[in-house]
Amino acid sequence: MTNPSSIQMNIEQNVIQKLRQLPIEKQQELLDFAEFLYQKDALKPKLQSIKGLCADLKIDITKEDIDRAREEIWENFPKEI
Repeated sequence: MTNPSSIQMNIEQNVIQKLRQLPIEKQQELLDFAEFLYQKDALKPKLQSIKGLCADLKIDITKEDIDRAREEIWENFPKEI
């Protein structure tokens, strides 16, 4: 089994090796692209549970409350024949 940290080091070493072989303009492009990827990942909204979304509202939602709401929502939903 391969160690994930050794894979990461190998990737980093390969990227640095390729980077050093590029002209300065291409190095800047690579840096810009790396920054784009970083920002794209950083801007992804983090998923939260219903409890997490309502935490600042000081509302205590129980599992039973959620189950009851689901039943009410699906109650009038057409059933397959």
